[in-house]
Amino acid sequence: MMASSFRDCKAWSAENLPMSTSSNEACKLYDALLTQYVTYKNDETLGGFEGCLSAITAADPNFVMGHVISTGLNLVSTSSSARLDESLASAVRRTVELANSQEISPRERLHVKAMELSSHGNYPKACELWEDILVDHPTDMLALKFVQDAYFYMGAQLQLRDSVARVLPYWKPHMPLFSYLNGMYSFGLMECRLYDQAEKVAMEGLAMVPDDAWSVHTVAHVYEMTAQVDKGLKFMESREKDWQVSDVLASHNYWHWALCFIEKGQYEAALQIFDSQVFRRCKATGSMLEAVDASSMLYRLELEGVCVKDRWRELFQITQPHTDDHVTLFNDAHVFMASLGAKESRSSQRLLEGLQELSKEPGVNLQHQMGRTIGVPMCQAMMEYDRGNYNRTVDLLLPIRYRLVNMGGSDAQRDVFNQLLIHAAMKSEDKHHQKLGRGLLVERDAMRPNSPMTDRLMQRALALHI
Repeated sequence: MMASSFRDCKAWSAENLPMSTSSNEACKLYDALLTQYVTYKNDETLGGFEGCLSAITAADPNFVMGHVISTGLNLVSTSSSARLDESLASAVRRTVELANSQEISPRERLHVKAMELSSHGNYPKACELWEDILVDHPTDMLALKFVQDAYFYMGAQLQLRDSVARVLPYWKPHMPLFSYLNGMYSFGLMECRLYDQAEKVAMEGLAMVPDDAWSVHTVAHVYEMTAQVDKGLKFMESREKDWQVSDVLASHNYWHWALCFIEKGQYEAALQIFDSQVFRRCKATGSMLEAVDASSMLYRLELEGVCVKDRWRELFQITQPHTDDHVTLFNDAHVFMASLGAKESRSSQRLLEGLQELSKEPGVNLQHQMGRTIGVPMCQAMMEYDRGNYNRTVDLLLPIRYRLVNMGGSDAQRDVFNQLLIHAAMKSEDKHHQKLGRGLLVERDAMRPNSPMTDRLMQRALALHI
């Protein structure tokens, strides 16, 4: 039986979020899954996500919201594509059929529709429905979490901030999961570059829940984006015991820690975190977030001139099965990095051709719609850089640099593409590109004063182009 702290049928109804099931156990398991989703934590006492996912189906096989949360979590992980993965596609269909065969509330019906739309990559429409739910039910945490993740995959920074701001007044301190709203709100503020406010809100969250890994994550971003490197290192180290228990996000927070070392030019320290934490966890879980972080980190180190080629080969074993997924352009770009790094040109070619093919008739899939204009030139730019064609890299990357936000991820994650453009411009034979490279460094310095990486690159630019 589920612990009494989780909400049963009556408790959900009391919060104006009634569930169409008579099984208290199913309602509590829903709450247990939601809690793990919000806290980024596999709770072993509950059997983790996996244990709860199988138990919820057993408790009430016809519980629509049980199917919505189970299938929705699978979709949000972006680890498999409903276009290719028959079991995921049939889970979506089964949820829709169940919803159509019984009396459920309008809120639940919207949840089903939004989940179905997101399975087709129609994030904008799905977000509209989750926001509709939140107008009438501002304390529906599942709608809020799903819409936050979808905005993140769309690079919709203002929406990320505002969707939380709108519901905040309706939440009260006694409500379950209330204290995690600070982390969510602070992340949206940070992506809108309101760094002081973001840090303040995140710190308030940490005062309530010291192990809120998402609030820690916001602060790590703030220090990264403002090049407060030593502050970032100190912060991550002093709170490591708190945030590493959130196993779903721990690897990503270690990644942020390693970025501080890369920024300082301390590559060995960064590689140690890569080996002992980021890649070790990536190998154990195969999670898409962790594979993306691992690719991004090796790519940054390689741009800095560090040799990481054996690590690429190992990482490629994990990314290779995702070559045909094309769930998000952001994932595609990072899977592409790994195939380039491992010198697996057949896989690189296959990914690129697959993306070109899907973007011809993208249908409602937002990511495929942007495939031709953003995804393809992005991958081609990396390929040209890999071949030493720096002029061509700049020509491909420069026109799309301000549109890359639409491929999703955070400013910090997308910074790898800014770095690529700077390196390509500096290495280009073209005098115009070299001037551009220096201009990009001046621009970077204005946004992140005192960045050791910018200083290093400036020195290099001056040495190269005397």
